[in-house]
Amino acid sequence: MTATAAQPRPEYPRPSFVRDRWLNLNGAWDFEIDQGDSGLERGLVDAPLSGTIIVPFAPESTLSGVANTDFLEAVWYRRGVQVPQAWSGQLLLLHIGAADYDTTVWVDGTECGRHRGGFTSFTIDLGPADHFVRAPRQLTIRCRDSHRGAQARGKQSRDYEGRAALYGRTTGLWQTVWLEPVPATRFERPRITPDAGSGAFHLELPVSGPAAGMRVVAELLDGTDRIDRADRLVATDFTTMVDLAVPLAHRRLWSPADPHLYDVRLQLISAGGDVVDTVSSYAGLRSVSIDGPAVLLNGERVFQRLVLDQGYYPDGLMTAPSDQALVQDIELSLAAGFNGARLHQKVFEERFLHHADRMGYLVWAEFGDWGCREPGPSSGDNQRPDASYITQWLEAVQRDYSHPSIVGWCPLNETFQDRQDRITVLDDVTRGMFLATKLADRTRPVIDASGYAHRVDQTDVYDSHLYEQDPREFADLMKPLADGAPYINEGAKWSVAYRGQPYFCSEFGGIWWSPGGVQGADSWGYGQAVRTEEEVYERFTGLVDVLLDDPLMFGYCYTQLTDVFQEQNGIYFFDRSAKLDVARIRRIQQRRAAIERG
Repeated sequence: MTATAAQPRPEYPRPSFVRDRWLNLNGAWDFEIDQGDSGLERGLVDAPLSGTIIVPFAPESTLSGVANTDFLEAVWYRRGVQVPQAWSGQLLLLHIGAADYDTTVWVDGTECGRHRGGFTSFTIDLGPADHFVRAPRQLTIRCRDSHRGAQARGKQSRDYEGRAALYGRTTGLWQTVWLEPVPATRFERPRITPDAGSGAFHLELPVSGPAAGMRVVAELLDGTDRIDRADRLVATDFTTMVDLAVPLAHRRLWSPADPHLYDVRLQLISAGGDVVDTVSSYAGLRSVSIDGPAVLLNGERVFQRLVLDQGYYPDGLMTAPSDQALVQDIELSLAAGFNGARLHQKVFEERFLHHADRMGYLVWAEFGDWGCREPGPSSGDNQRPDASYITQWLEAVQRDYSHPSIVGWCPLNETFQDRQDRITVLDDVTRGMFLATKLADRTRPVIDASGYAHRVDQTDVYDSHLYEQDPREFADLMKPLADGAPYINEGAKWSVAYRGQPYFCSEFGGIWWSPGGVQGADSWGYGQAVRTEEEVYERFTGLVDVLLDDPLMFGYCYTQLTDVFQEQNGIYFFDRSAKLDVARIRRIQQRRAAIERG
């Protein structure tokens, strides 16, 4: 692996699909803001750029060295790239963790590839690595990110400044950029499906390039012990299926109590016996299933005490300043008594999921689409979804399928129907995202749309968002499931009927507390702000008790882990420093054994 201590975010960015050789391109790049999106016409593909930026931080962030929070219609990046002599004879792949929103890549003025979508990882084939060995070549990247058009934005504000639960914008490169040499015939990302019942892993191993006569060798390791090995000819359809069994003596189910991981090693062997490609991965043996109103982990009820995690940082915005910052967020959540999170309105970087895997942290993965709606005649159409939502979401599911920490998928969040008298574009996209997710993954539950907009009657999970702050009113609205249909807010106007699925309140709380006092636009939260810290604990206790006392509720998700800019309703301050008595918050959630069902 290649990175330097001086680089920001030097760690390997793809821990579930590892090759030894790579080159981290984070650091200083030439940079220019293209406010009128006219750079292509003005020759910025090969003309000098006027400034510099620190990648992988967005230009709106302070860590980028730019800190420009205006509307940035387009931005340009350039740097010279030269690779080691040892990479000769390989193909060169450019990997971009995420870039917002519409990205084009050129090498020495020749276009190499494009990608649309601000949250998902993508790869551009730059051709033979030999071209980059002999002399540096100029790599140019343009990212276009209009604030006016229809696109998935998550929590990014369309206004100049953030307000309420919307924050500032992220433009351009905001996750690690790196190079990888690969052979002409190579593994693509494996899909690893755990089978806890039989104690095995089912591997789907796609291979690209000519593979006649080649074999795949797969090994499963538990620590230093090799516990199974398979040797298969590469399938004629170039996706080889391999099963690896876990002997009883080594069988440990992945769970929050024991997040055990097995190592997986893969080799591609030529017909002549040479090793063509080698990659490593890992896997957790666990199952997620539904039994009536219960969501089961390894066949047992595990009450999901989730927290809403926005994944924002004061200095990096959507980009964590360090790998340790990702670990810290999970540690802070666990310390407060939560056992997982909704990764809210953002496709989190893969290293967060890696840490969740190894720390036993339950995750509901989402797409960043808040504000997605079917507008009425006077609402305009700049929030209407299109087919790109399905494409981008499937890129996220494909990347993250093998992470054991993910226990559910949430394609959409709080969608809104102004018209209930016809099938809409939003209906088509909602159904398309749900069905595509179910086809891509039969092993996890899928919510059609979190909140108050259930439009797909086959949705695996039904949920609601309720920010009522009075615990008595909250209890009246969030009546026990045994009493009849669940609470669904105004979404009852357009949602399909509840049919007994597992149900949870997936957003509640958001208790507005600012120790320095609530001050206009600088502070926002849900409902009436509390006056003292003691009131926070009283309100938190009352709200949590309502949900813990319902035996049919499989979990909840409290808003939220940290304050975020003006939204001051976190368990912690935005800088992750102590805001509340975390031990007390933990005791409130865990003080009765009855809440740990099963």
